[in-house]
Amino acid sequence: MTLFPNKLKKGDTVRVIAPSRSLAIIGKDTQKIADKRFADLGLVLTFGKHINECDDFSSSSIASRIEDLHEAFSDKQVKAVITVIGGFNSNQLFRYVDWDLLRNNPKIFCGYSDITALNNAIYAKTGLVTYSGPHYSTFGQKLNFDYTLEYFKRCFFSDEAYKIDPSPFWMDDQWWVSQDKRETVGNKGFYVINRGRAEGVLLGANLCTFNLLQGTEYMPNLENSVLFVEDDYESAPHTFDRDLQSLIHLPGFSGVKGVVIGRFQKGSNLSRDLLTKIIKTKKELDSIPVVADVDFGHTEPKITFPIGGTVSVDLTGATPEINLIKH
Repeated sequence: MTLFPNKLKKGDTVRVIAPSRSLAIIGKDTQKIADKRFADLGLVLTFGKHINECDDFSSSSIASRIEDLHEAFSDKQVKAVITVIGGFNSNQLFRYVDWDLLRNNPKIFCGYSDITALNNAIYAKTGLVTYSGPHYSTFGQKLNFDYTLEYFKRCFFSDEAYKIDPSPFWMDDQWWVSQDKRETVGNKGFYVINRGRAEGVLLGANLCTFNLLQGTEYMPNLENSVLFVEDDYESAPHTFDRDLQSLIHLPGFSGVKGVVIGRFQKGSNLSRDLLTKIIKTKKELDSIPVVADVDFGHTEPKITFPIGGTVSVDLTGATPEINLIKH
C-alpha cells in the first residue's frame, strides 16, 4: 500500500538529520541563510542530537545516525525530515532501520544525491512516498534560489498536481565558496530524445546510488514505473553508459514506461549529442519516451519530486510536458 505523508502548513516542525555527511562540514553563514529560509516559510526547525558528529568520512556512526532517524519519525511534533547533505554511506543504515516505525509514523522525508538510497529503500520497505529535493544545506544558497523554493512549496504545501517547467537558467558553480557571485547559464529547455507518452510510479534519482540497491530487498519494484535518473560530475560518459546499462539489465526493467534524465554537471562532459548516442544504443529504450536536461540532480536550481508518487510524461507535442500528479 502506498502511503502519502501529510502536507506542511505554517507552524509545523521540521527535523534536520544527517544520514550521510555531517552538519559540521556546513559553514555557519550557510546555516544562517538556511535557517532564515525555513523561518520565512513559517516552519520551525529542530536538529538531530548527533548531527554535528564528524568522523574520518565526514559522517558519524551508524548508531548515531539511526538514533536520529528513529527519533525524528517517533516525534509526533515533527512533520517533515530534511537531510543535511549527501555523501556516500546512507546505505549502511538499512539493516538497522525500524521499518515498522517509519511505516506507522508517515511523514515527509526529503534529500537527494546519496539520500537516493534511503528514499527508494524507505518506499520499497514501507510504501511511504519519500522525496528527492533540496537538502537543508541547499537552502543556504543566498542567490537564485527562487525556482528551487517554488517547487519545494508546490510539492509540500499543496496536494494539487503540478507541472515541471524549465528553469530560466542553471548553475554549476561552487556557490558555498562565493555566495555573492553566481555563474548562470541560459537554459535551452528540456531535450527530447525519444518521443512518446507515459504515466507511472516515479522511482530513482541519483543513478549510481540507485544502482546500489540492485539485487537487494531495498530495490523498489520497477513495474509500471517512470525512472528519474541523474549523476554528478564524477559520471563521465562511459560511467553513465554502463550504470544505465546495468539498470536496463534488471529482470523487471520491462516494466519501465519512460525515462527522465536530470541535467549533468559540466565536469561530466556529457553533451546532448553524446547522450543521444548512448540512449540510441539501448534497444530497450526505443519504444519508451526519454527526455533529458530536466532541472534535478547536482546542478542548481532543482525541483522536488516524489519517490513513489505518480508522474505523467508527454513528449509527443512541440512542448514537452512533465506533470507530477500524485505527490
